[in-house]
Amino acid sequence: MSDPQADEAFRRSVCTQPLGSGRVRSETDSLGERQVPVDAYWGVNVSRALENFAISGRPISVYSDLIYAYACVKQAAALANADLGVMERWKADLIERACVEIREGLLRDQFIVDIMQGGAGTSTNMNFNEVIANRALELGGFAKGDYARIDPNDDVNCSQSTNDTYPTALKIGLHLALERLQVELVSLATAFHTKGSEFSGIVKVGRTQLQDAAPMTLGQEFQAFAIALAEECLAFEHAMSQLCEISLGATAIGTGIAAHAQYAEAARQHLADITGYALRTSPDLIEATTDVGCFMELSGALKKCAMRLSKICNDLRLLSSGPQAGFGEITLPPRQAGSSIMPGKVNPVIPEAVNQVAFVVAGGDMTLTMAAEAGQLQLNAFVPVMAHVLFENLKYMTAAVTTLREHCVIGVQANTDRLEQHSRSFVGVITALIPYIGYEPAARLARQALVEGGDIADAVVASGLLSREEVALLLTPERLTGEQIRH
Repeated sequence: MSDPQADEAFRRSVCTQPLGSGRVRSETDSLGERQVPVDAYWGVNVSRALENFAISGRPISVYSDLIYAYACVKQAAALANADLGVMERWKADLIERACVEIREGLLRDQFIVDIMQGGAGTSTNMNFNEVIANRALELGGFAKGDYARIDPNDDVNCSQSTNDTYPTALKIGLHLALERLQVELVSLATAFHTKGSEFSGIVKVGRTQLQDAAPMTLGQEFQAFAIALAEECLAFEHAMSQLCEISLGATAIGTGIAAHAQYAEAARQHLADITGYALRTSPDLIEATTDVGCFMELSGALKKCAMRLSKICNDLRLLSSGPQAGFGEITLPPRQAGSSIMPGKVNPVIPEAVNQVAFVVAGGDMTLTMAAEAGQLQLNAFVPVMAHVLFENLKYMTAAVTTLREHCVIGVQANTDRLEQHSRSFVGVITALIPYIGYEPAARLARQALVEGGDIADAVVASGLLSREEVALLLTPERLTGEQIRH
């Protein structure tokens, strides 16, 4: 049952900030007047958002990439407006200085609106407008709230709308986060490749549908993991390219209303210089304002990568199962005691953790899919939840990939005795003899060996279909696996 007092305490903890000196300043918007802590860099719009959206208890500052990216966007806008004569240069210089400070990590505690918010991100945009305006005023020697000199809307938000700045900042921030995931994915793929080389001469039983299939090497199995992850890196490259298409200059619905005709290009160039990214303006800003396809593509790529990574973790858990009554082909690094009651038990906790991250990523993709479908007419109002899903999933995936490499893959060991035991009695090697003895005789001899428990090579020789020398030549590890065995 809900506790009203506890609920109210939580609401106040989210919706209010310490007053510092206890003094306030008065700010007004189209809805009326508000009292704001005199020490706060945010203003009346943030004050309303704090009341309206006490939902998650998590401020937008938890997404440092978004904070950095939005500061880049506001800096680029100010420089573009000054270049075009739309804004006085001294104002642009102060705004730029404030933005640089934010990019460097200052004022992070001032970005306090909830990550869950209505309004298509307007509260986030106004949080930036107000903080930048008040810091710019302070840098110029003026008082916070002296908006007659530098105004959050008329100056910091000049030539802009939430509807072009928020998606652009989101794309820049996601690009930053995706770069980190890419680095970790490459490192993980390299770790699997290294293990593949280490295990290249170790023959094992391949399996399909959990049943014995054909011979292979443990090295081939691990190399396949490496290649799968390398393919995911390529998929993310395309997603990164899509994130470089921006919509600055679109303003409210893509028509560019209230912006200088040359603003879009000027802002794009400055933002490209600031970020170092090869940014390009969308060829149709109306389409760009209403479309969220690049976010869907990134989310889909993340889900696909997560599912492949989860499948690899399933395989690692299966291959290491046991150690006595399971496959027992590999040993994962022991990370912690596996049971509070069964002495000596060690569980594959690292792959299990990665599996669970994959489940979260899949759920997030469903959330984003629904949010994308729910958009109407010239704007999708649900981009904030897309931002939340994508930043969370990127954070989880990056951490999971790092954890899997550092605490699992690099320490995997092959249980060569167990693998050799399996390979020695493996009936499936007769598949290699089908071109020489035919499918039906091979199937009959395989069934015979399984029933009698004998060696399949002996059964073939005893049948008279091939000589001992011929069988030995055809069943060499090189022929069976297609891999040159190291000696």
